Amino acid sequence: MAGKQLGHTDVVKNVSEETNAGTADARPVGAPSGQRERDTRARVARHILEHGPITASALGELMGLTPAAVRRHLDALLAEGMIEIRRARPQSRRGRGRPAKWFAITESGRSAFVHAYDDLATSALRFLAETAGERAVAEFARRQIGELERRHRPAVQAAPPHQRVRRLAEALSGDGYAAAAGKAPPPGGGEQLCQHHCPVAHVAAEFPQLCEAETEAFSRMLGTPVQRLATIAHGDGICTTHVSPRSLCAGNGADATTTDEESGRTSL
Repeated sequence: MAGKQLGHTDVVKNVSEETNAGTADARPVGAPSGQRERDTRARVARHILEHGPITASALGELMGLTPAAVRRHLDALLAEGMIEIRRARPQSRRGRGRPAKWFAITESGRSAFVHAYDDLATSALRFLAETAGERAVAEFARRQIGELERRHRPAVQAAPPHQRVRRLAEALSGDGYAAAAGKAPPPGGGEQLCQHHCPVAHVAAEFPQLCEAETEAFSRMLGTPVQRLATIAHGDGICTTHVSPRSLCAGNGADATTTDEESGRTSL
């Protein structure tokens, strides 16, 4: 939770303005000291994310912090698992004395910033829904997923129909979805597309239009009706999409809203 708070605090700040402010600890008079500490620590984490691996001395020079302040924030970030110590780079060895420590962001720390951007994206979509309506959110979702479809449609549709689900899974894995294709369990038949990771799950939990647009795009790329059975955004462990058995035949360009008579399911 602390890592997420760091990212959320920092994501709305302008890093260059903070760095050029003259002193990294400058804050409005009367601001709580605890809040000042959190704000500065968030910016330390941000600088390590953007400039790391980096030494404590270089970080202090970059941010205008005293050595004592740098050590205090680095110790706290290490304790929280946000950063880690790396061995000195070979070209940076200084001869005698202990080698310099280099600090780098951890996967946990990186995830904290990802969640912060999720919060920002969710706020932006809320504003869009309030000012332009739900139809505008749906159109935004279609445009976002449309870019994914434009990139992957040629490769997916170039594959033989019985290999398209696997080809789509490979393409999605390249985008970070950790996808896999396999046979669907009986009695429905067909195939299943499973996504073990969803980069927009936190946003889609509030705005299912993203999942709906993605499902429609899958149907168009595969040329057959599909049905979303489970989503990470709704609390399931995996995003699971059932692909109609008709995908094993020549693609017929079936619309995603077509009823799958063979499986008794209605696609989204």
